[in-house]
Amino acid sequence: MAATTTPPSASPRTARIALTPMAGTGLLDGAWWPRSRDLTAEVPALVDVLDSLWGRITRIAVNPMLWPAVPRSVPVRGHVVKVGWFTPELDPHKLLLLSYGPGRWDLLVIPPEAGDEAAGRLMAAAVVPDGPPLTATALMAAEWARHHDIAVGDRVQDPEESWEYEGGATSTHAGRTIEGR
Repeated sequence: MAATTTPPSASPRTARIALTPMAGTGLLDGAWWPRSRDLTAEVPALVDVLDSLWGRITRIAVNPMLWPAVPRSVPVRGHVVKVGWFTPELDPHKLLLLSYGPGRWDLLVIPPEAGDEAAGRLMAAAVVPDGPPLTATALMAAEWARHHDIAVGDRVQDPEESWEYEGGATSTHAGRTIEGR
């Protein structure tokens, strides 16, 4: 699949997305930058783009931590997309999409309030050729650290982030404390 990138200045009806060029081995298949935290308003534009690329999207799953309201379903042109939410099982900065076939895709969700430069960096990081080596939350943490001029290695990683970042091996960062710098 070719990479699809919608520039930040796209019309309000167009989904702002970046997709990996092909199915890779990374943790993410791309990035989505919604204009608001209203899933009912944002999902139709996203699904309009993805249906033609990946087959009809039938379900999405989100972590409700960053979405004020999670509807059970969202009407999309010609069909309905069912919405599920999972608190501990799903990275809060990720959207999981499922289609009729065996398709499953994971997109980094860039906060609507992110600036153009930060969103551009996050979109680029989410679509590296072999897939980003970091979880969605780790990419967001790295961007936050960059914005606050903090080296990523200078902060404590949560156990899941350490596991993902180190390729499944326990990281020495997981046990570090702020005083231990």
